[in-house]
Amino acid sequence: MAEASLTPCAYHVIRYTPNLVRDEWVNIGVLLFDPERGRVLRRLIEEPGEFARVRRLHPAADEELLHRLANDFEAQLAGQGGNAMAQLQRLEQTLSNTIQLSPQRGLLAEDLDIELDRLYHEHVEPPRPGRSVEDVNTRHAIRNRANQVFRGTGIWPRLERRVRVDEFTYAGDPMRLDYAYRRNGTRGFVQVLPLGRDPGQAKVLAFTAEAIRQKVAHTEFLAVSEVEPRPEENSRHKFVARMLEEREITLLPISRLAEWAYRMRPALRGESSN
Repeated sequence: MAEASLTPCAYHVIRYTPNLVRDEWVNIGVLLFDPERGRVLRRLIEEPGEFARVRRLHPAADEELLHRLANDFEAQLAGQGGNAMAQLQRLEQTLSNTIQLSPQRGLLAEDLDIELDRLYHEHVEPPRPGRSVEDVNTRHAIRNRANQVFRGTGIWPRLERRVRVDEFTYAGDPMRLDYAYRRNGTRGFVQVLPLGRDPGQAKVLAFTAEAIRQKVAHTEFLAVSEVEPRPEENSRHKFVARMLEEREITLLPISRLAEWAYRMRPALRGESSN
Protein backbone atom coordinates (compact mmCIF):
# COMPACT_ATOMS: atom_id res chain seq x y z
CA MET A 1 0.00 0.00 0.00
CA ALA A 2 1.51 3.32 -1.06
CA GLU A 3 1.92 5.71 1.84
CA ALA A 4 0.69 8.56 -0.37
CA SER A 5 -2.76 6.91 -0.46
CA LEU A 6 -3.05 7.00 3.33
CA THR A 7 -4.83 9.82 5.15
CA PRO A 8 -3.44 11.17 8.46
CA CYS A 9 -6.23 10.83 11.04
CA ALA A 10 -6.71 10.72 14.78
CA TYR A 11 -9.12 9.00 17.12
CA HIS A 12 -10.48 8.99 20.65
CA VAL A 13 -12.05 6.07 22.49
CA ILE A 14 -15.31 7.12 24.19
CA ARG A 15 -15.44 6.00 27.83
CA TYR A 16 -18.30 5.66 30.30
CA THR A 17 -17.04 6.43 33.82
CA PRO A 18 -19.95 6.28 36.30
CA ASN A 19 -17.70 6.45 39.37
CA LEU A 20 -15.11 9.20 39.07
CA VAL A 21 -13.62 8.45 42.49
CA ARG A 22 -12.75 4.86 41.54
CA ASP A 23 -11.64 5.93 38.04
CA GLU A 24 -13.18 2.81 36.48
CA TRP A 25 -14.51 3.01 32.97
CA VAL A 26 -15.81 0.89 30.11
CA ASN A 27 -15.24 1.72 26.44
CA ILE A 28 -18.52 2.48 24.68
CA GLY A 29 -17.50 4.01 21.35
CA VAL A 30 -14.92 5.50 19.02
CA LEU A 31 -14.50 8.94 17.43
CA LEU A 32 -12.37 9.08 14.28
CA PHE A 33 -11.62 12.34 12.51
CA ASP A 34 -9.83 13.54 9.40
CA PRO A 35 -8.74 17.18 10.04
CA GLU A 36 -7.89 17.84 6.39
CA ARG A 37 -11.36 16.96 5.05
CA GLY A 38 -13.28 17.99 8.17
CA ARG A 39 -14.87 14.58 8.61
CA VAL A 40 -15.77 13.22 12.03
CA LEU A 41 -17.07 9.65 12.26
CA ARG A 42 -18.39 8.05 15.41
CA ARG A 43 -19.63 4.65 16.47
CA LEU A 44 -21.31 3.94 19.79
CA ILE A 45 -22.65 0.76 21.35
CA GLU A 46 -26.00 -0.18 19.88
CA GLU A 47 -26.69 -3.89 20.39
CA PRO A 48 -28.46 -5.37 23.44
CA GLY A 49 -25.40 -7.49 24.25
CA GLU A 50 -23.22 -4.40 24.39
CA PHE A 51 -25.52 -2.64 26.83
CA ALA A 52 -25.70 -5.87 28.87
CA ARG A 53 -21.91 -5.86 29.16
CA VAL A 54 -22.00 -2.31 30.55
CA ARG A 55 -24.62 -3.43 33.10
CA ARG A 56 -22.47 -6.37 34.18
CA LEU A 57 -19.50 -4.08 34.77
CA HIS A 58 -21.59 -1.25 36.26
CA PRO A 59 -24.96 -2.53 37.58
CA ALA A 60 -26.14 1.03 38.33
CA ALA A 61 -25.26 2.34 34.85
CA ASP A 62 -27.41 5.19 33.54
CA GLU A 63 -28.88 3.41 30.51
CA GLU A 64 -31.07 6.35 29.59
CA LEU A 65 -27.91 8.44 29.19
CA LEU A 66 -26.19 5.73 27.15
CA HIS A 67 -29.16 5.29 24.80
CA ARG A 68 -29.44 8.99 24.03
CA LEU A 69 -25.70 9.48 23.44
CA ALA A 70 -26.04 8.88 19.71
CA ASN A 71 -28.43 11.83 19.42
CA ASP A 72 -26.27 13.98 21.70
CA PHE A 73 -23.13 13.31 19.70
CA GLU A 74 -24.95 13.91 16.42
CA ALA A 75 -26.13 17.32 17.65
CA GLN A 76 -22.75 18.35 19.00
CA LEU A 77 -20.86 17.29 15.88
CA ALA A 78 -23.22 19.13 13.54
CA GLY A 79 -22.43 22.63 12.35
CA GLN A 80 -19.05 24.34 12.68
CA GLY A 81 -18.72 24.44 8.88
CA GLY A 82 -16.91 21.11 8.61
CA ASN A 83 -14.16 22.17 11.00
CA ALA A 84 -13.31 18.86 12.65
CA MET A 85 -11.14 20.39 15.36
CA ALA A 86 -13.83 22.93 16.32
CA GLN A 87 -16.42 20.14 16.45
CA LEU A 88 -14.29 18.02 18.76
CA GLN A 89 -13.43 20.94 21.02
CA ARG A 90 -17.09 21.81 21.39
CA LEU A 91 -17.92 18.18 22.09
CA GLU A 92 -15.30 17.87 24.82
CA GLN A 93 -16.60 21.05 26.48
CA THR A 94 -20.17 19.75 26.62
CA LEU A 95 -19.55 16.13 27.70
CA SER A 96 -20.74 15.16 31.15
CA ASN A 97 -18.23 13.97 33.72
CA THR A 98 -19.30 10.37 33.18
CA ILE A 99 -18.64 10.45 29.42
CA GLN A 100 -14.98 11.05 28.65
CA LEU A 101 -12.63 10.83 25.69
CA SER A 102 -9.36 8.95 25.85
CA PRO A 103 -6.14 10.76 24.92
CA GLN A 104 -5.91 11.41 21.19
CA ARG A 105 -3.95 8.96 19.07
CA GLY A 106 -2.86 9.36 15.48
CA LEU A 107 -2.94 6.89 12.62
CA LEU A 108 -2.84 6.59 8.85
CA ALA A 109 -6.01 5.27 7.19
CA GLU A 110 -6.79 4.19 3.65
CA ASP A 111 -10.54 4.28 4.26
CA LEU A 112 -12.12 5.97 7.28
CA ASP A 113 -15.20 3.75 7.42
CA ILE A 114 -13.15 0.56 7.48
CA GLU A 115 -10.73 2.05 9.99
CA LEU A 116 -13.63 2.99 12.27
CA ASP A 117 -14.88 -0.60 12.15
CA ARG A 118 -11.39 -1.88 13.01
CA LEU A 119 -10.98 0.49 15.95
CA TYR A 120 -14.43 -0.36 17.26
CA HIS A 121 -13.67 -4.07 17.08
CA GLU A 122 -10.36 -3.65 18.91
CA HIS A 123 -11.43 -1.20 21.61
CA VAL A 124 -15.18 -1.61 22.18
CA GLU A 125 -16.79 -4.76 20.81
CA PRO A 126 -17.25 -7.33 23.60
CA PRO A 127 -14.75 -10.19 23.38
CA ARG A 128 -16.21 -13.54 22.45
CA PRO A 129 -14.02 -16.23 24.07
CA GLY A 130 -14.25 -19.70 22.62
CA ARG A 131 -15.78 -18.51 19.33
CA SER A 132 -14.15 -18.86 15.95
CA VAL A 133 -13.01 -15.68 14.28
CA GLU A 134 -15.18 -16.83 11.37
CA ASP A 135 -18.38 -16.57 13.41
CA VAL A 136 -20.66 -13.89 11.99
CA ASN A 137 -23.64 -13.25 14.21
CA THR A 138 -23.61 -9.56 15.16
CA ARG A 139 -24.18 -6.41 13.13
CA HIS A 140 -20.55 -5.46 13.49
CA ALA A 141 -19.27 -8.84 12.30
CA ILE A 142 -21.68 -9.03 9.34
CA ARG A 143 -20.87 -5.45 8.35
CA ASN A 144 -17.14 -6.19 8.44
CA ARG A 145 -17.70 -9.17 6.16
CA ALA A 146 -19.90 -7.05 3.86
CA ASN A 147 -17.13 -4.44 3.66
CA GLN A 148 -14.74 -7.14 2.47
CA VAL A 149 -17.24 -8.38 -0.11
CA PHE A 150 -17.91 -4.91 -1.50
CA ARG A 151 -14.21 -4.12 -1.76
CA GLY A 152 -13.44 -7.48 -3.36
CA THR A 153 -16.20 -7.13 -5.95
CA GLY A 154 -15.15 -3.58 -6.85
CA ILE A 155 -18.34 -1.71 -5.87
CA TRP A 156 -17.02 -0.17 -2.64
CA PRO A 157 -16.18 3.25 -4.23
CA ARG A 158 -19.74 3.48 -5.61
CA LEU A 159 -21.46 3.03 -2.27
CA GLU A 160 -22.48 5.67 0.23
CA ARG A 161 -21.86 4.59 3.80
CA ARG A 162 -23.59 5.38 7.09
CA VAL A 163 -26.48 7.17 5.41
CA ARG A 164 -28.56 9.41 7.67
CA VAL A 165 -32.30 8.79 7.62
CA ASP A 166 -33.56 11.83 9.55
CA GLU A 167 -34.42 13.62 6.30
CA PHE A 168 -36.97 10.87 5.67
CA THR A 169 -38.20 10.21 9.21
CA TYR A 170 -37.92 12.80 12.00
CA ALA A 171 -35.36 15.42 12.92
CA GLY A 172 -32.86 13.97 15.35
CA ASP A 173 -33.33 10.35 14.26
CA PRO A 174 -29.88 8.85 14.99
CA MET A 175 -30.31 5.83 12.71
CA ARG A 176 -28.00 5.42 9.76
CA LEU A 177 -28.39 2.86 7.02
CA ASP A 178 -25.19 0.94 6.37
CA TYR A 179 -24.96 1.47 2.60
CA ALA A 180 -26.76 3.23 -0.24
CA TYR A 181 -26.36 3.37 -4.02
CA ARG A 182 -27.96 4.70 -7.19
CA ARG A 183 -28.72 2.74 -10.33
CA ASN A 184 -30.92 3.47 -13.33
CA GLY A 185 -32.92 6.15 -11.52
CA THR A 186 -33.45 4.00 -8.42
CA ARG A 187 -32.12 4.71 -4.94
CA GLY A 188 -31.03 1.54 -3.18
CA PHE A 189 -30.32 0.91 0.49
CA VAL A 190 -28.55 -2.00 2.18
CA GLN A 191 -28.80 -2.74 5.91
CA VAL A 192 -27.15 -5.47 7.97
CA LEU A 193 -29.80 -7.35 9.97
CA PRO A 194 -28.81 -10.33 12.16
CA LEU A 195 -31.64 -12.85 12.34
CA GLY A 196 -30.44 -14.21 15.67
CA ARG A 197 -30.56 -10.86 17.43
CA ASP A 198 -33.25 -8.41 18.50
CA PRO A 199 -36.15 -8.67 16.00
CA GLY A 200 -36.92 -5.05 16.85
CA GLN A 201 -34.15 -4.10 14.42
CA ALA A 202 -36.28 -5.53 11.62
CA LYS A 203 -39.24 -3.39 12.75
CA VAL A 204 -37.07 -0.27 12.70
CA LEU A 205 -35.84 -1.11 9.20
CA ALA A 206 -39.40 -1.71 7.99
CA PHE A 207 -40.57 1.64 9.40
CA THR A 208 -37.58 3.44 7.89
CA ALA A 209 -38.14 1.86 4.48
CA GLU A 210 -41.76 3.03 4.45
CA ALA A 211 -40.71 6.56 5.43
CA ILE A 212 -38.13 6.69 2.64
CA ARG A 213 -40.59 5.38 0.04
CA GLN A 214 -42.97 8.21 0.89
CA LYS A 215 -40.32 10.74 -0.16
CA VAL A 216 -38.36 8.90 -2.87
CA ALA A 217 -40.20 7.70 -5.96
CA HIS A 218 -38.06 4.68 -6.89
CA THR A 219 -36.36 2.70 -4.14
CA GLU A 220 -35.19 -0.81 -3.30
CA PHE A 221 -34.03 -2.31 -0.04
CA LEU A 222 -31.76 -5.20 0.85
CA ALA A 223 -31.30 -6.70 4.33
CA VAL A 224 -28.14 -8.80 4.82
CA SER A 225 -28.34 -11.56 7.41
CA GLU A 226 -25.76 -13.89 8.94
CA VAL A 227 -27.46 -17.08 7.68
CA GLU A 228 -30.04 -18.24 5.20
CA PRO A 229 -33.43 -17.72 6.89
CA ARG A 230 -35.23 -20.92 7.91
CA PRO A 231 -38.81 -19.78 8.61
CA GLU A 232 -40.11 -23.35 8.71
CA GLU A 233 -37.76 -24.18 11.61
CA ASN A 234 -37.29 -20.91 13.47
CA SER A 235 -40.19 -18.71 14.59
CA ARG A 236 -37.99 -15.61 14.79
CA HIS A 237 -36.79 -16.16 11.22
CA LYS A 238 -40.41 -16.59 10.15
CA PHE A 239 -41.47 -13.33 11.80
CA VAL A 240 -38.62 -11.30 10.30
CA ALA A 241 -38.81 -12.88 6.84
CA ARG A 242 -42.58 -12.36 6.58
CA MET A 243 -42.45 -8.75 7.76
CA LEU A 244 -39.67 -7.87 5.32
CA GLU A 245 -41.41 -9.66 2.46
CA GLU A 246 -44.63 -7.73 3.08
CA ARG A 247 -42.64 -4.48 2.87
CA GLU A 248 -40.73 -5.58 -0.24
CA ILE A 249 -37.36 -5.72 1.51
CA THR A 250 -35.17 -8.47 0.08
CA LEU A 251 -33.49 -10.68 2.70
CA LEU A 252 -30.13 -12.13 1.66
CA PRO A 253 -27.53 -14.13 3.66
CA ILE A 254 -23.97 -12.80 3.73
CA SER A 255 -22.82 -15.94 1.89
CA ARG A 256 -24.68 -14.76 -1.24
CA LEU A 257 -23.75 -11.08 -1.05
CA ALA A 258 -20.85 -11.36 -3.50
CA GLU A 259 -23.20 -12.81 -6.12
CA TRP A 260 -25.56 -9.85 -5.59
CA ALA A 261 -22.69 -7.34 -5.79
CA TYR A 262 -21.33 -8.74 -9.07
CA ARG A 263 -24.84 -8.65 -10.55
CA MET A 264 -25.37 -5.04 -9.47
CA ARG A 265 -21.93 -3.70 -10.38
CA PRO A 266 -22.53 -2.80 -14.05
CA ALA A 267 -25.51 -0.59 -13.18
CA LEU A 268 -24.17 1.24 -10.13
CA ARG A 269 -23.52 4.91 -10.76
CA GLY A 270 -21.16 7.45 -9.28
CA GLU A 271 -18.42 7.46 -6.69
CA SER A 272 -19.03 7.83 -2.98
CA SER A 273 -17.73 10.91 -1.21
CA ASN A 274 -15.26 9.50 1.30
